[in-house]
Amino acid sequence: MTKHIFVTGGVVSSLGKGITAASIAMLLRSRGYRVSMQKLDPYLNVDPGTMSPYQHGEVYVTDDGAETDLDLGHYERFAGITCSKASNFTAGRIYSTVLSREREGGYLGGTVQVIPHVTNEVKVSMLALDSKDVDIVINEIGGTVGDIESLPFLEAIRELRQELGFENALSIHLTLIPYIKAAGEMKTKPSQQSVALLREIGIIPDILVCRTERSMEEEHKVKLALFCNVKRDLVFEEKDVENSIYEVPVELAKQGVDKAILRLMGLPEKELEISSWEKMVHTVINPAEGLVNIAVVGKYISLRDAYKSIYEALAHGAIANSVKVCIKMIEAEDIETKAGRELLKDIHGLLIPGGFGDRGVNGKVQAINYARTNRIPFFGICLGMQCAVIEFARNVLGYKDADSTEFNIKTEHPVIDLMEEQRNVTAKGGTMRLGSYPCMLTPGTISEGVYGSEKIDERHRHRYEFNSAFKNDFEKAGLTFAGMSPDGTLVEIVEIKDHPWFAACQFHPEFKSTPLKAHPLFKGFIKAAMTKRDKGD
Repeated sequence: MTKHIFVTGGVVSSLGKGITAASIAMLLRSRGYRVSMQKLDPYLNVDPGTMSPYQHGEVYVTDDGAETDLDLGHYERFAGITCSKASNFTAGRIYSTVLSREREGGYLGGTVQVIPHVTNEVKVSMLALDSKDVDIVINEIGGTVGDIESLPFLEAIRELRQELGFENALSIHLTLIPYIKAAGEMKTKPSQQSVALLREIGIIPDILVCRTERSMEEEHKVKLALFCNVKRDLVFEEKDVENSIYEVPVELAKQGVDKAILRLMGLPEKELEISSWEKMVHTVINPAEGLVNIAVVGKYISLRDAYKSIYEALAHGAIANSVKVCIKMIEAEDIETKAGRELLKDIHGLLIPGGFGDRGVNGKVQAINYARTNRIPFFGICLGMQCAVIEFARNVLGYKDADSTEFNIKTEHPVIDLMEEQRNVTAKGGTMRLGSYPCMLTPGTISEGVYGSEKIDERHRHRYEFNSAFKNDFEKAGLTFAGMSPDGTLVEIVEIKDHPWFAACQFHPEFKSTPLKAHPLFKGFIKAAMTKRDKGD
């Protein structure tokens, strides 16, 4: 039987359930267990695909084309697993399934209710990853215990634990132990109340993981064990790490969290092998090659989670080069002022990430012009590639009105245009070009060099593409089409020959980068930035 670990959070949101769950998965996989992961979100959107980055952070995309919660990025980066559509369910998706079945007469005239119909569907979703090839599934529940919308999910956990047997269904509660500076004390009361809410539902956590800024005293752990009805040796501390989130699994392993989980589930304690992870963490803390400055010019800079995978992939590229990356986050609109280019001084590389809408696009174009003309390594992703094409068209080809039809439908030079298969699409959710697609690389290009292969597969999320009607004009002016779809119709990567490192891709390489295996483009970009730094020109 596949065993389940249910991870819930209490007291406040943004405690880091995703990182905690991913760290546990990494440790269990490092002990030889086959682990899958799943995020269940209580909001009523069917998926986060139509949500603003300011509301939800980035939308993570899986190989099979699911638009999902950003925590799935942590799952893949930490645990080295591949997520799918079955790895993320929302209340909206679950309710849609229930209501569609009711409309089809699937409940045989019965009154459809939250219990049992919705909770049954939640349980089906929680079991979606069970198979003979999976030993343990970690189910993370989004939101905070006490939220109204979370109740059906918690009830489903209560029911499943009884149905599967408590030795096969473990409950881990992540909670906050705040430090009150004025009183000079750490307080356990909020965590006691959070667990009390779970107990009212019928869930008694097996393990408590306590987020804290300061180290807990023994008295705090004893009090939590007593009032939360959890054994003292199953109360663990998760103190804020100093250097990198990749330290979290190492710290949890030191306390034996993974050993406790295996003991409670009746599983053998296989040998833990995390030497490569520890070596990676050592590189993060002690980079041998100094510091490199990378500017990220985006339109959602004020919310760090909007570019979560971008920042992590840059860190991975830095790890692969034994260097520390200093990310300068710049709002694209700030570049549009007269003094905007001053923000780009002293950088060793420029990255333009994806996005939608025309706000800040001119700032991105100006930043790319600065990098191209000053021979600063440049990396464009999705909208970043489209902006690179627009900049080249305006300032090299002389097409002053060149634009994307997303921003200017009347432009005489639509160098970026809506994809043909998107022209009759009216629905917004889940209708873009999504998921993994193959790409053929041109021999002798930057991209072919860093990948070391002529065929790759990368994840996409877009509606607009390079307009191939202008392909000859660009090639004559020095733009290289370094990556194309296998049928030669879609441009995937563009590069500039006469430049130290100028590459832009339509896909999202950040989604396939991990700390133990940096994505080739990010690794190559950071290396080029280091060369720029060392030359000092």
